[in-house]
Amino acid sequence: MARTAPGVRLLPNAITVLALCAGLSAVQFALANNYELAIAAIVVAAVLDGLDGRIARLLDATSKMGEELDSLSDAVSFGVAPALVLYVWILHDYRVGWIVALIFAVCMVLRLARFNTLLDDTEKPVFTKEFFVGVPAPAGGLLALLPLMLSMQIGDGWWSGQIAVHVWTIGIAMLLISRVPTLSVKTAKVPAKAVAPLLVGVGLLAAAIIQFPMTALTIVALLYVAHIPYAVRRYRWLANHPEVWDVPPKERRAIRRKRSANRLGLRSPLRGRVAGAARRAVRRPRGREQAHMPETTVRPGAQQPVTREHKRRSWRRTGLRRNNNP
Repeated sequence: MARTAPGVRLLPNAITVLALCAGLSAVQFALANNYELAIAAIVVAAVLDGLDGRIARLLDATSKMGEELDSLSDAVSFGVAPALVLYVWILHDYRVGWIVALIFAVCMVLRLARFNTLLDDTEKPVFTKEFFVGVPAPAGGLLALLPLMLSMQIGDGWWSGQIAVHVWTIGIAMLLISRVPTLSVKTAKVPAKAVAPLLVGVGLLAAAIIQFPMTALTIVALLYVAHIPYAVRRYRWLANHPEVWDVPPKERRAIRRKRSANRLGLRSPLRGRVAGAARRAVRRPRGREQAHMPETTVRPGAQQPVTREHKRRSWRRTGLRRNNNP
């Protein structure tokens, strides 16, 4: 196998450095009271952070230095930079605001340190690669800025108050170091027929972010928060069903639906039989007609007479309960 050229091996680390510069630039934009550019710089850092690792694996240019540089870049871009942006925006009014900013930055560093240690854990169940442990660093950095996004989009309100921002920032910091599972898109497999619609969706999302940046980012952040209960439920289901760990997602959904139906006592519908037609074919006459009805009748178009025993069997065959009342 041919070795990768030195210049190509440098490319992933150069992207990581650009992400670090984007995160630090967010602080400079916040000091100039240009919060829209500050948020945009952190978004750019998140995009670059998602590219450097993939490019390094594609080019076979992974290195220990790149891993350490990536962690340091994430700590600055998604830990220090969002904390300082929030501090310049609203947390500087009281001394407790600096404490909140420190808590967020420290929790981000702890989250990244734990992430690096979990990479060397070879005893994890197979299905855990589909999840992050806690909220990942780029998502946590952008979620912390959600009150600022709402304030820029719809104006000041309870979401931009001191207490609300303090509670929200500390809550996101706790999610960073928590054991709450969140979905990872790194292991997601896209079917061939879904590639084109997915690319169209990515293009629409990019256009929405360009035309309506704060609205689009706010919606994406809220959707990410809303997905956490689903991720927790999926994680628990997979942990309790080790037999489906190596099963494709489509087959997993079929197994989950079947087990849900069995748990509720549901049966699959009768196929190839029409209950209404069967009910009409064996319908009992009413009133005086029943008194003059012989024991056997001839069904229209049938060669054999229909007895009451045949009726009883027809009811049982169609799965219907016979009504004993006249």
